[in-house]
Order: sequence, then C-alpha cells, then structure tokens
Amino acid sequence: MDKIQYDKLILTTIRAAKRAGEAILEVYGSDFAVEQKDDKSPLTLADKKSHEIIMNVLQQTITVNNSTVPILSEEGRETPYDERKEWEYFWLVDPLDGTKEFVKRNGEFTVNIALIHKHKPVLGIIYIPVKDVFYFAAIGTGAYKLENSAILANNLSIKNLIANSQRLPINNSKASFTVIGSRSHTSEEFSKFVIRLKEKYENVEFLSSGSSLKLCLVAEGKADIYPRFGPTMEWDTAAGQAIAEQAKCTVIDTETDGPLNYNKKSLLNPFFIVSGQGVSLD
Repeated sequence: MDKIQYDKLILTTIRAAKRAGEAILEVYGSDFAVEQKDDKSPLTLADKKSHEIIMNVLQQTITVNNSTVPILSEEGRETPYDERKEWEYFWLVDPLDGTKEFVKRNGEFTVNIALIHKHKPVLGIIYIPVKDVFYFAAIGTGAYKLENSAILANNLSIKNLIANSQRLPINNSKASFTVIGSRSHTSEEFSKFVIRLKEKYENVEFLSSGSSLKLCLVAEGKADIYPRFGPTMEWDTAAGQAIAEQAKCTVIDTETDGPLNYNKKSLLNPFFIVSGQGVSLD
C-alpha cells in the first residue's frame, strides 16, 4: 500500500472509532450490566456495540489488489491460526480496551484499531471517547494527536485532520524521568525495574494509566518509558505500537530485543518495554 491508501484508511478508521465511541458513551451513561468472558474479564454491552460498528465499517475496506482486508477482533478472536497465518494484511481491533476502567467509570478506556502487514503494525488509531481525543499514525504519515474531533465533523479530510492535530512527540519539558505503568495491573518485575531506573536517574516519577493510553503517553512525550511485565494480548498493543513507532519510540520484546510481532500462533504478547525518543535501555 502507498501513502495515499494509508491516508484513506486513517480516515476510515477514525470514522469507525468515532461512531464506536459514541455507542460506548451511550452505554457508559446508563446503568449497564457486566458479563464475564471465558477468561473471567468483564464484557459489557459497550464492547458488543463497538465491535459491531467497527466490523461493519472495516468489512468494506479493500486492499490494493481488490480483496477484502480480514479482521481479527478481541470480540471475534476464534479465527484459526491455519487460516490467519496466510494473511498479508489484516485489521487487529480491540473495540473497548480497558473494560475494567470502563466498569470503574474512570474514563481511561479506548477504542483501538490497527492495520497489520506481515506481522508489523503499519497504521494505528486510538480513540478516547470520554475526552474526544484521537491518537493516530501510519507509515509515511507520522504520528499525531487530535483533540476535539467534533471540529472536523463536516469536513474530514487528511489535510484538515493533520492541520488540526499535533505531531508526536510533543515537546513536554519535564524535570524528572517518568515511568508509566498500569492502573489495574502490577508485578514484582515492574517494581524491580523501577528500582534499577532510580539507580540510573536522579529523579524518577511514576504515572499510572489504564488501557493503551500508556503507549500514547510515551509517544506524546509525557512519559519516558513503559515497562510491561504482565500479560497483554496482541489487540491491546498493536495500535499503540504503530503510534509509538511513528513517533520515533521503540517497542521491544524483552525476550528477543526486537519489536513486538503480530499474528503469532498464540496471540499472547511477551513482556515488552516502550521507550521514548532518545531513551536508552543500556
């Protein structure tokens, strides 16, 4: 795909995420019920509505060779590996990332849509419905943050989108080295990692955040590093990795010292570390 095609897909995914976010907020403002998934994590009506909206939009997207782009979603993850291992391009979607944050009503949940090409995320959209904030990126386009997407409601073009967005990373002058971690998950490995950082940097501060926002905050420059020593799935990280990498950050698999790869036989991610521009892990 070329830049023009990626630009069109950015607009498609932003429309899909916006509509999904509106449906999520309708449920968020109601007395919603919570079910349990097979892995015991919560599932709400918001997940289901968001999934349906995104699927309906993305099922109409076409690649350069006039074939439909397949979709792998958290709410529809049963596609067998023998089938999906042949995919060159596919959409990887988390219709509601941060369900625990949604249930807690703290606003730190997102809609995540990524395009994967040969195991690499090449386009990513993350939408924060409560704040009406988008993070988006694609190869050849760069990474951006858009606040108040309503200003583009009647004139959504790639030119206007970028003109009204901030290029990442944004210059955030900080007096300290900032490490960001999960609001809902922590581990002994994380605590040890922070201790090592304090030995290296004079002033280390800690931020906590839910869902894929942690990758966005490193891409933006508000955090310097995000070490993840706990379980995540591919749909949790793909869009955020695309955004971080296009903002000149790194997302490193701690087992291989290479980037996180996608469409593995097991969709469980290894542990990883997201480092901001210019941050060394040595």
